[in-house]
This record gives sequence, structure tokens and C-alpha cells, in this order.
Amino acid sequence: MSLALEIKHLSKSFVGKPALKDVSLLVEPGEMVALIGASGSGKSTLLRHIPGFIAADSGDVQVFGKSVQHGGRVSRSVRRLRREIGFVFQQFNLVGRLSVMTNVLIGLMPDMPWWRRMLVRFSVIDRRNAIRALSAVGIADTAWQRASTLSGGQQQRAALARCIVQQARLVLADEPIASLDPESSRKVMELLAQMNRDHGCTVLVSLHQVEFALQHCPRTVALRAGAVVYDGPSSALTPQLLRELYGAQAIDLFEAGTQQPVELTPLNTHSAQLQPA
Repeated sequence: MSLALEIKHLSKSFVGKPALKDVSLLVEPGEMVALIGASGSGKSTLLRHIPGFIAADSGDVQVFGKSVQHGGRVSRSVRRLRREIGFVFQQFNLVGRLSVMTNVLIGLMPDMPWWRRMLVRFSVIDRRNAIRALSAVGIADTAWQRASTLSGGQQQRAALARCIVQQARLVLADEPIASLDPESSRKVMELLAQMNRDHGCTVLVSLHQVEFALQHCPRTVALRAGAVVYDGPSSALTPQLLRELYGAQAIDLFEAGTQQPVELTPLNTHSAQLQPA
């Protein structure tokens, strides 16, 4: 079976400043992996390379055995590959003037006939699937509201419903809880974990607060200044280890006001290995 994600020696600079430095990462199908790091560590840049939103300076990215980019060139077939990748943005990325239903179904448009795309017309089956997905994330009653009327937590749930309807095999979530209150953050992380369990999709979620990685992700990959400094069990990420990895920046990786070890919920462990700094 192909790996869900294979990144080899990925490097990227912006205006001469390195953003990613020789990053390599392997993710098995069905894993739920946290990507942590202080602001500016390269989390968002790395996630955007995976679906080919950004071309690398060097290195390779493969998703389920298919090349997304090689040697700094994005594959010509990347649009087809993106159908298997769901991307959840920090700022929700919904079209506010459109209904929640339409926003959830937008992920199906690349596979639709051109005339249906032009008219934004979806089949009855598509709409039923969207209602099921919205029910799964707990906001079916908002289906015909304008997306702009939803709270931040509801908008992020709609983004997750879009991934379900799309039947994404790999879900990339770029700090999906950064703009949410604690209760909404908890619910969104629980929904990501539920998608991982119930739909078998692989999840790679970037987080600024390590507590959520400890609670929901068996494996964590830590970035510092664009390089991988840790890849292993989340349960091993003690405050002491984080201070060794990040120094004074470690305090930013805990929830506001929390600097003590977190009580861990037992998780199914995935094989992972420590990677030295």
C-alpha cells in the first residue's frame, strides 16, 4: 500500500530567506499527525506544498504514490490529485454570500459537467450527501443560511463537512482552531479525530497549542525555523523536551496560562521515530 504522504528533502526560500530546510516526512494511511511549531516555523508553508499550492525550490512530494511536485516543478496532473486532498484553512475559506450547502458542495465542482459548474447546480444525491455531512458535524440546521451568518466554529465545521462530501483521503488542516474560542476549538479537534476514525482519512493538522496535539494526535512532528526537530509520539512531548527544542519560544506552544504537563487521554499509537535536531 502506498504511503498517504511522502515528502523528500523539501526546501523553500522567500526573498532569500529559508522557509523550509530539507524537510522529509512519511505519513501512513489512516494516521492523525499534529504539526507543531512557534509562529514562523514553516507549518503553513509546508502544508501548502502538499497540494501544490506552492512550488518548492527543491525536493519531492507524493500523495498516495502519485507525484504532486518533483524537483521544484508542480505536476501537470495536480488538479486531479487535489480531489483526494481536503484543505481546511485557518480563516475558513467560505464564500460568505453563498449558502452553507453550496459552500459544502463546492469541492465537487471539478468533477461536474461544465454546464452544471456554470449554473452552480448540484444533483439531489449531492445535496443529500451534503446534508448528511452537515449532520455529522452538527450544523444541518444551517444548510440554507448564508455562510457569513455562521459563527467561527460553525464555519470551520462547514469546512470539515466539505472534506467529507469531497471524500478526501488526506485532510490538511492549517491551524483550524487558531481563531476559535476554547469550546469551539475542542469541538473542531474532536470532529477531525472523528473523521479520522469513521472515514479512515489521513489527517495532518498544524497547531500552535501543543495541548491539542497531546489530546488528539498519537504522533507529532515539530518544526523550528523550517526544519524538523522532532518526529515521534505525542506522549513524549513534555514541557522539558519542548524547552530543549524551542528555548524561550516553548511557552508559546502552551495554551494561555498553561505551562504544566497536560493529563493525556490514551490514544492508539502509531509507529514513529525521534528525529534529532
